[in-house]
Amino acid sequence: MPSSGGAFWQRKRLDEMSPAEWEALCDGCGRCCVHKLEDEDSGEYFETRVACRLLEPGTYLCSDYANRHAHVPDCVTLTPELVASSQWLPVTCAYRRLAEGRGLAWWHPLVSGDPATVHSAGVSIQNHTISEDQLSDPDELLDHVIAWGDSPSGA
Repeated sequence: MPSSGGAFWQRKRLDEMSPAEWEALCDGCGRCCVHKLEDEDSGEYFETRVACRLLEPGTYLCSDYANRHAHVPDCVTLTPELVASSQWLPVTCAYRRLAEGRGLAWWHPLVSGDPATVHSAGVSIQNHTISEDQLSDPDELLDHVIAWGDSPSGA
């Protein structure tokens, strides 16, 4: 439950945050931008190492975030409602952590003051992805399922 003091993410619920505060919660891990597969029988999600073609190697940020829906119509826009119902978000995701009442992890840039800690903590996709442009057939996604390791210390 949010409190009356502290940083904005400690004082406010997700649905009370300004657009700038909402965007600041993104830790830059890039995991929203990898393709996921859902088992139709179990509903379980599997992440792949195949990243959206707009994801910039090296920065792990969207190359055209403001216009991403024009290039990738099915790009998901996170909202407080979607976060609350999305089991495909990694347990390390700041939005999911706050929705579950867990607070931000030590490696989150808003806590550490350093955007590189998400990478050094091992929760980002850094050095683990290929672009979707490298696939010759969408069925190849199955060959690229990966377990990211959602348990860095303090996650």
